[in-house]
Amino acid sequence: MTEKILILDFGSQYTQLIARAVREANVYCEITPFSKPVVFDPSLKGIILSGSPFSVNDANAPEVDIKTLASRLPVLGVCYGAQLTAKQFGGRVANSNKREYGRALMNKQKDSPLLKDVTERSQVWMSHADTILDLPAGFEVLAATESIPYAAFKRSDGEQPLYCLQFHPEVYHSIEGKKIIRNFLVDVCGCKQDWTPAHFISDTVAALKQQIGDRKVIMALSGGVDSTVAATLIHKAIGDRLHGIFVDNGVLRKDEFTQVLQTYKNIGLNVKGVDAKSLFYSELAGKTDPEAKRKTIGRLFIEVFQQEAKKVAGVELLGQGTIYPDVIESVSVHGPSVTIKSHHNVGGLPATMHLELVEPLRFLFKDEVRRVGAELGIPDDLLQRHPFPGPGLAIRILGEVTEEKVHLLQEADHLYTSGLKQHGLYSAVWQAGAILLPVKSVGVMGDERTYEFTVALRAVTSVDGMTADWAHLPYTFLADISNEIINNVKGINRVVYDISSKPPATIEWE
Repeated sequence: MTEKILILDFGSQYTQLIARAVREANVYCEITPFSKPVVFDPSLKGIILSGSPFSVNDANAPEVDIKTLASRLPVLGVCYGAQLTAKQFGGRVANSNKREYGRALMNKQKDSPLLKDVTERSQVWMSHADTILDLPAGFEVLAATESIPYAAFKRSDGEQPLYCLQFHPEVYHSIEGKKIIRNFLVDVCGCKQDWTPAHFISDTVAALKQQIGDRKVIMALSGGVDSTVAATLIHKAIGDRLHGIFVDNGVLRKDEFTQVLQTYKNIGLNVKGVDAKSLFYSELAGKTDPEAKRKTIGRLFIEVFQQEAKKVAGVELLGQGTIYPDVIESVSVHGPSVTIKSHHNVGGLPATMHLELVEPLRFLFKDEVRRVGAELGIPDDLLQRHPFPGPGLAIRILGEVTEEKVHLLQEADHLYTSGLKQHGLYSAVWQAGAILLPVKSVGVMGDERTYEFTVALRAVTSVDGMTADWAHLPYTFLADISNEIINNVKGINRVVYDISSKPPATIEWE
């Protein structure tokens, strides 16, 4: 039985970071809206209460019965969770002039399992408008900062441990925050830290065998990390009863169709490649609006996939590479939503094909998917590939998509990404790609004047794609790549570099 920590989400922007910190300590956890009843099954070892954009004194402030939770299991309240605990137990919480934002130095007042081995004056990250003015009776202070007397505190007379932090241990700026979270997991909750990629694989394969039985699964593969790892897990459970379909939509990267099919063959997956380039090019002709291009590609993909699926008799199940952030984003803290992101839902395939979903990665974060993939023996060059948009190069070609433009961009993009790898820069960049602009400019090559296309190079650093900064690539590298592209790709005579961050810009141009 896998041990579990439950994180009750009050809407904090940092809730996923708490989950990541717990998972990094090799302890399984799940995020659930505060409004969902807690099921106290034997696997549950403790509960973490997240932060929130609300004030505990707001009329519509989210609440849970912390006294009941703390009577059953160890509880850790973080920021809003700490303030809500103080209020519910009779303390005084108010919006005061003792607010703290940003870095602060924490002074330990008393030894405790939660702050074990945390250094004196450890840097922590504050982000709250409310502050606790008076602790409730039966609570004692564990640490303070210069302006916050109750940075960490605990209940001293409870049935189960109840700890609270007014800072955010889950963020990078809390230097020893992950140590504090680990202390809660191991020394307070007694977790064994045995949730590893190998453990996940054995549990998941067993669960897949039970779910699938002797039935067949069909799955659309993209060559991306998520779909490949999901397919490999399903294949490990049922072998060639998994039927993969990889569609060449004409806007993949250079040689990607052939290379990915070969990789799948080497892994041992049962995958059929479908060359549908001509169909996609003909339907994209004349379309310049980004949304029209996306919808066309999505619609055609569904049509091609359905045609191929009909050729496999008796399929009842649809495999998908849905990962945990997609699941979390589909559920509001104020109640469940009815949708998962459409691009992860394969454009509505379950609704049109009436297939039961198989989603082996739905509780993993992206970095965990890569670790599981490595444990499964999937080649590193596939696992470490940069994210690539579902509509492919179609949204990196501004304006109409034609076969000629796709060829130009494939060549330029290939030279760019190959150069990043050769110079040891690829792994330092979260995502990179070339964009073909609908702009021609005058150039000079030898004694001839040219009038050709412009390519913009894009490279960003990021953790999860929610925010991103432009990558500060060396000037010498950019100069070399510019020369490589202009000298080798006939039809491009100008290269520019995008130095926009997200926000206000987006990573992709369309």
